[in-house]
Amino acid sequence: MPGNSIVHFEIGCRDGGKAREFFSRLFDWEIAGPEGGFTIDAGGPGGLTGHIAELAEEWGSYQLFYVQVEDLEASLAKAAELGGKTLVPPVELPGRGSFAWLASPEGNVVGLWKPA
Repeated sequence: MPGNSIVHFEIGCRDGGKAREFFSRLFDWEIAGPEGGFTIDAGGPGGLTGHIAELAEEWGSYQLFYVQVEDLEASLAKAAELGGKTLVPPVELPGRGSFAWLASPEGNVVGLWKPA
């Protein structure tokens, strides 16, 4: 039985305009949307989607993938049991779902996603 699937990716940056231009020109990605939350179609039909996020200065530049889970709190608790830690507790995106961020014991940051 396969495990939980990777369902989304995020590219964090300080300058969204530069990041959008670079990745769209480099990979021929279609990037569209409102300021601060651009959607990327990186795989064509059936491909993985992502977005570019301009976040607080402390996050800087990063790349992150999101794994779909049934229960954010249970997944964060399991991560803690395994030596990980919660970086961003569950955040609801009304009508879409909820997400959280965790760090593995080695410091790898992973996003969790639970659809609405």
